[in-house]
This record gives sequence, C-alpha cells and structure tokens, in this order.
Amino acid sequence: MAIGQLAFTPLTKKITIYQDFKKNLEISPVSADLTVWKDEDAVKESIKNLILTDRGERLMQPNLGGNIRAMLFENITPATLLLIQDQIRTTINLHEPRAELIDVIATSNIDDNMVSVKIVFYVRNVQQPITLDIFLERTR
Repeated sequence: MAIGQLAFTPLTKKITIYQDFKKNLEISPVSADLTVWKDEDAVKESIKNLILTDRGERLMQPNLGGNIRAMLFENITPATLLLIQDQIRTTINLHEPRAELIDVIATSNIDDNMVSVKIVFYVRNVQQPITLDIFLERTR
C-alpha cells in the first residue's frame, strides 16, 4: 500500500474523562452497576455539591464547602451578593481542579427569598463553556 493512499479519519467515539457516582447510588437496569455522572455532568454535580455543603459538614474534611447558607440569612444587599460570588469563586478554585472558572453572577429575588447563582466555567480539555444555574433558598 502506498503512503499516499492512507486515509485518516477523525475519532467518532467520545472518550469519557471524568466519572462520579450519583448521590443516590442508583443501579443501572442494563449493566447492574452503579450509575455515574460523566464528563461535564460530573463536574456540574461536583460544583453544586461543593456550594451546597457547609464547612465542617463533612467528616475529616472540615474546610470543604462553600458555607453559603450562613450568608442567606443576612440582609441581601449588593455587598452580600458580592461576598456570595467571591465565596463561590474561592470554593471552586480551591476544591474543583477539573473546572476553569469564567464568571460567577449572583442575583437576588427578595420577594421569593432566594438567590440565583449563575456559574460559567470550562471543563479542562473541553472547549465549550458550561453554564450552571443554582437557586439558593433560606430554610429553617
């Protein structure tokens, strides 16, 4: 076979880079294995878990978490929203190495007692930006 006749084709199968177990430890009916989040979904779920976890909540990892719930009971002012944004940025940069943060936007809806957080990030080795929307509500 001559060298000029070789044809190179792009890979059509996507290679899974990141995998995380689902929180409810659901079993797949097809393979009888635990179901997993893959790639972008795995990183999204990890960021969501980090933000919703308070510091000291996880055994043997007292510094893990965003500690955002404590700020939800403060008066929601522009300064509080900036603190929430900064805390989320710090948490993601410290504890999620798979994500490259682009932007964090926190907005409040005073009538519904909630804070909406929009996180835009890249997953390492993926070119498209990913958006994650989280709604934080005060609970007692």
